[in-house]
Amino acid sequence: MKKLPLIARESLSALRNQQRSILGTLLLTGTMMIPVKAQQQQVLTLPLALQLAAEHNKTVYKSRLQHKIAEVETREKEEMRLPDVDFHAAYARITDLTEYKHGLSDKMVTATIPEQADLTSSVSLPIYKGGQIKYSIRKARQEQEISALRVQKTVKDIQIEVVANFLGVFKLMEFQKLILENIKEEEDRLKEVRAFKANGTVTGNEVLRAELQLSDMQLRLLSNKRNIAIGLHDLQTLLELPEEKVLTLDTNLLINNTLKLLPYPEYLQSGFQKEEMGIAKQQEAIRLTAHRLAKSNYSPTLSLFGAYGYNYPNYMFFPPRNNGYTLGKIGIEANFSLSNLYKNRSKMKLADQRIEEEKTNTEILKNEISDEVFKQYTRYQEIMDQLPVTEKAKRQATENYRIIKLKYLNQLALVTDMLDADNALLQAKYNVVSTRIDALMKHYELRYAAGQL
Repeated sequence: MKKLPLIARESLSALRNQQRSILGTLLLTGTMMIPVKAQQQQVLTLPLALQLAAEHNKTVYKSRLQHKIAEVETREKEEMRLPDVDFHAAYARITDLTEYKHGLSDKMVTATIPEQADLTSSVSLPIYKGGQIKYSIRKARQEQEISALRVQKTVKDIQIEVVANFLGVFKLMEFQKLILENIKEEEDRLKEVRAFKANGTVTGNEVLRAELQLSDMQLRLLSNKRNIAIGLHDLQTLLELPEEKVLTLDTNLLINNTLKLLPYPEYLQSGFQKEEMGIAKQQEAIRLTAHRLAKSNYSPTLSLFGAYGYNYPNYMFFPPRNNGYTLGKIGIEANFSLSNLYKNRSKMKLADQRIEEEKTNTEILKNEISDEVFKQYTRYQEIMDQLPVTEKAKRQATENYRIIKLKYLNQLALVTDMLDADNALLQAKYNVVSTRIDALMKHYELRYAAGQL
């Protein structure tokens, strides 16, 4: 088989390339014509994220549901004051009365009225139960107040978690910007090193070191992108946002946010007013109410009662009469449990000990709040003191990188020196960004510890 001339082979190759280009264009056009489900964008600021968390988070919803349950339980206790009303109806067939005088063989049968019926309604109204009704209602209302405080506490717990996730993603996003800048710098450096290698001024080992540095930055970028995706998904779950929404964080307000530090006593005083202290004080009040409930067992109970009914036949007389009758009654009833005089002593002692326990718990919680506020206040001061230090370190790393780069371009420094200076500059830049975001996080943690979130 004869070979085609060179010009013919080149023409055939050009034709095939043109066909491939046309086919690729058609495939790309067809792919673009396939309908793609549009993803909704959700631009999220930190204040909006805190608002969404308070409105939609499932844990917050559960605490609000528990508060509604406490409200219903309070109404249930209040209904103890209402009278008890009953209605009774009965109908029966009665056999004759058989009497046995001297054994089963000696019997006498007496005819009875064969039917029996009654319709009766009754009512009972408690007048006095030693305070049991009053204190039961008070206890339910105190538990309702605790549930309301727990709703507020749950909202703040979720919000500080949202802040941590939001700022964590923000830090990763800032780090990604630095990595991208560094990758561009590494690519330019690799071109320079390869150019030096072509001129014979550097060895192949220096080219390899530059390539390894670039690969390391690219791996960091991939890992950082995955971490951002995980952080955004966690934030999306906390806010109960649909999966199809793509979150975009708006951090402009955070960058220009001016942080203020109030005097320490203000944070401490505010901390003693937070929800945990309110819950502890209500727990003390509940123990006092339980003590009074136990004490009420020593008191008698009084109640009004009344009944009215229709009965058939009339058994009020003897012999019974074959007719119906109505009868009503009203009165007052008193009960007093003598056994409570000795059985209730342990309940009273237990109630006293639980009161003392709750007071101790409140004091322990007060100390914990004081320690936490002081710790967060001190850490916030520390991070604010670190900011100028990181800024200074960044300026020093920048100057060091400029000097080393100038020496490297003049072949007065090794590529390893250049890479070390580059890594030091990247770390210094990240420290500045990280410290700024950490300062913002410490600001929110201090406000959370003081109950100001």
